[in-house]
Order: sequence, then structure tokens, then C-alpha cells
Amino acid sequence: MTLTENEKNKRIVEAVLFTMGKSVDLAHLAAAIESTPKAAENAVTELAREYDEQSRGMQIIRLNDSYQMCTREEFYNNLITVVKIPKKQNLTDAMLETLSIVAYRQPVTRLEIEKIRGVKSDHAMSKLLEYDLIYEVGRMEAPGRPMLFATTEEFLRRFGVSGKDELPKVPEDKTKLFAQQAAEEIRLDDPEMMARVQEEAVNPEFDITSDSQENRHDEMRDERSENDEMRSESGDGEPEDGDHPEVFATEGTEDENQN
Repeated sequence: MTLTENEKNKRIVEAVLFTMGKSVDLAHLAAAIESTPKAAENAVTELAREYDEQSRGMQIIRLNDSYQMCTREEFYNNLITVVKIPKKQNLTDAMLETLSIVAYRQPVTRLEIEKIRGVKSDHAMSKLLEYDLIYEVGRMEAPGRPMLFATTEEFLRRFGVSGKDELPKVPEDKTKLFAQQAAEEIRLDDPEMMARVQEEAVNPEFDITSDSQENRHDEMRDERSENDEMRSESGDGEPEDGDHPEVFATEGTEDENQN
């Protein structure tokens, strides 16, 4: 029996995936069949389709640009009768909240996560690392070089998605509702500040703190200018002995302001 090139590639891919027992990227599959990544993708895609059509006990799943052979979920109860039951990993609300931030904002720093949550996230982060749901992907090119975190292949397997693009989309009305609830929690009654909170919710690059601080400096400069104009109109020049001109300090230490 003479096999076509694609049939031969499918058998090689099947043997590699079965033997490895973990995800294998297209580059390694291409090396195994001694061909191009495109040929490897065609072979593994067709093989996965055949497994699905024949309802086999095994399946081939895609994890970003890698593929893995694994058992189907519906046979879990049959498997645990002959193998050791794995320790159940419970994800608390805090862990799920932290994980969702990493999933949607990755790569993300611990400081950014804590800024969004409003609380420390050390315990949740350590557990997610222990469960292999997130990992340290690198460091940010910024002062202090903070660590960046992203989700792992185990996260994709656990939640049944092939990549970040398959994560559920958050409706815009829900995003605005979350921003409004956050604003109410910190008692933001100013409509302008409320708009800033909503802007930050939909635009990760928007920084409420720096913008607000800049506006405060502008207000202080305007206030100082108005006071100068009032003194000019009243004919007051240099302060007489005993007068104490009002001092406006914007930034710096006490020593700097005195200098």
C-alpha cells in the first residue's frame, strides 16, 4: 500500500503527539516530517478533524501555535476509576479576578493588577503561579524593570480556549457599569472625574492620577495669577512691613520651597 505524502505526514504527526504527551509547536512538527510548517499544519488539522468525525477517545487540540493530543473531557469519570484522582485546585474569587486581569491585559505587571483590583494580590498571584495558570514572561523596560505576567498553555487547556482571541468579549455597557460601580465605591461625585474613570476602563493607557495632578497644578497657577491681578488693581506693590504675602507651593520639599 502506497501512502500519499499527506497520509505519511499525518502518521508521523500522530506518533509525535502521542509520544510527547504535551503540546508541540508547528516548527517541531515540521522538523519531524522534514517539511514546511504549512505542511505540518495541514497534516495535524486533518488528523484532528478525523479524530472528531470518528468520535475517538482521544482528541487533538490547538494551543496558540502548538498542538496536543489528549483525552476527551466526557471520559474523565471513566479515567479516574483507574488512575489516582488529581488534587482539586479551587480558584477563589480573588484568584479568578486576578487571573481575568492577566488574561485580558497580558503582559501585565503586579502593580497594574493591584491598581485595578484596589488591593494587594500577592497570595492570589503566588497561587496562580503554583497552579501553572500564569507565568513570568519577562520584564518591562521601565525604572525598576518590573516583572511581566501572562497566561500559560495550562490556562488555555483549563478554560477550553485556543488563544487570547477566543476569550469572551466584555460588552461596552458592562464596562461602563463596572466603572460606575468603582467610582461609587471611592465616592467620586464629580462628573468630570466619573468620565475619567470610565475612560480608564476602556482605555488602559489613560492615567487618571497624572491627569488630575496636572489639572490641580493648572488650577493653582490660575489662582496665583488672579491674586496677582487683584493686588495690581488695588495698587498694592511690595508688601509693607508686617504684611505676609500668600505663598503657593506646588511641588518639592519644604526646603526646596523655602529656597
